[in-house]
Amino acid sequence: MELEIIKLKSTDINDFMDLLKVFKEVFEWENFSFPRSQHLQRVLENAHFLVFVAKANNKLVGGLTARILDRYDTERPSAYIYDIAVSTAQQRIGIGKSLIATFTNFCKKNGFSEVFVQAETADTQAMNFYKTTPVSSEIKATHFTYSFKDTDTTEQQ
Repeated sequence: MELEIIKLKSTDINDFMDLLKVFKEVFEWENFSFPRSQHLQRVLENAHFLVFVAKANNKLVGGLTARILDRYDTERPSAYIYDIAVSTAQQRIGIGKSLIATFTNFCKKNGFSEVFVQAETADTQAMNFYKTTPVSSEIKATHFTYSFKDTDTTEQQ
């Protein structure tokens, strides 16, 4: 199997859409409606958003999305891995680890201070996966979320 991992550019909308299909499958997103191409292009044009994809024999089989976080305590940014997934048919053969390695090498070469990712403790598959990668540390934390329903923003002003 020939594996290639590439960083998407703003013109790689089709690959980004294929990655969303993998996310939909792996994360079992129900009632997911795919964003319009224009939105995906805007996201890819954002300098603080990164997408890396894995292609096996020229077919997209996985990838990760990440945010670059500017820090106030150092001039070196951090990267937060938002999502990572490999198509279920291609899991457990090293593609996820290759994605992590390629991404962390990219960040190291580009002067990042760290890369971090969160996983729900109940998600044993994710927890087991991350524990097989060369992490520097693991901490227990509680994640708090502030969600907002779709509301008319003019009411808030």
